[in-house]
Amino acid sequence: MTETRAGGDVESGHAVTVVAPVLCAGVGVRYQSDWALRLASFRLDRSDLGRTTLGVVAPRSVASSALAGLLAGRLRPAYGTVVILGYDIGTATGRAAVRLQVGLASRTVRPMHGVRIRRFVDRAARRSGQPGSDRHLLVAAILDRLALTPWAEVALNAAPELIERKARLAAACVHQPKLLVLDGLLDHLPPLDRTVLADVIRDVGRDTAVMAPGPDADTLCLICDQVVTMDNGILIGSRCHTRGSIDAANAHSGQHSRVQA
Repeated sequence: MTETRAGGDVESGHAVTVVAPVLCAGVGVRYQSDWALRLASFRLDRSDLGRTTLGVVAPRSVASSALAGLLAGRLRPAYGTVVILGYDIGTATGRAAVRLQVGLASRTVRPMHGVRIRRFVDRAARRSGQPGSDRHLLVAAILDRLALTPWAEVALNAAPELIERKARLAAACVHQPKLLVLDGLLDHLPPLDRTVLADVIRDVGRDTAVMAPGPDADTLCLICDQVVTMDNGILIGSRCHTRGSIDAANAHSGQHSRVQA
């Protein structure tokens, strides 16, 4: 599920070989005419990709959205190197490949007005390149898994907030991505709805890696094994949740996630 790639060591500058589902080295990203990320460097090299969940506390929404867009192949770095699942997203070809293998569930993306939930999820499957016969099966399967089948013909903007968030998650997961990026999906929900959605995300996380930028560490700890903090676009530290199986403090282990600024 990962690829061995040659990349730059962000500490020494020497070339090293790493197994890196996600590798960002000295990255800067402009977003909405400002710098959202600058000199961010981190490496996530867990070989067991399906059990990795990482939260990034990003107090500024512009930084959070920029990081989500970067990880999902929607944005290209202004400088630095970003390798996602073995693809360099500094190239158009790399970004296109990443978009087919990464799912982005964003609270802020505005869908077409009046689109029904089944159609919303089906469009996401179509964009991921799924053929018609497979697409219909995948849509039915994810709607059933997320208990959305009874809501399938309800307009997304008319559904309860929890159902809408689950539909966004379904659209991001319908093509069975290797990496799922969550952009504010748990934000501004009542506590009970937030707990329910967190349970659903943890279930999905059994099959795929999850990276979740968001403003609140406690909320991210509901779904993530490890939480790191971003300040002014720079990843500056780490904090491990009690469920955590990753150790970001050991930057030289080669078996765990590596987070630096």
